[in-house]
Amino acid sequence: QVQLVESGGGLVQAGGSLRLSCAASGRTFSSYAVGWFRQAPGKEREFVAAIRWNAGYAYYADSVKGRFTISRDISKNTINLQMSSLKPEDTAVYYCAVAANPPSGKISTHSYYGDWGQGTQVTVSS
Repeated sequence: QVQLVESGGGLVQAGGSLRLSCAASGRTFSSYAVGWFRQAPGKEREFVAAIRWNAGYAYYADSVKGRFTISRDISKNTINLQMSSLKPEDTAVYYCAVAANPPSGKISTHSYYGDWGQGTQVTVSS
């Protein structure tokens, strides 16, 4: 089992930027996909972005495409989510999670992800 720890959340004004990080311990991300999901109060958990660790191929939800960038730092075994042009509707708890090589059509399906971090709060004020 891998332990995931998110960091970098906080309060930012609309139009601002934040960078989230997800660090793994227990094993490397090799051969896995690592995803970011978010959940706002009263809403279901939704997919934000994911990256295949080995290939570096990234996937994004339409709602964040062009504003968020997911990347990997191989030397630190860390996934980063750079968030720019933030909107109040981006306010949520953000979670990182790992999935064992999910098919591309399921990369955004949270049930494919087996290990989850504790989450980090992102609040965007208007």
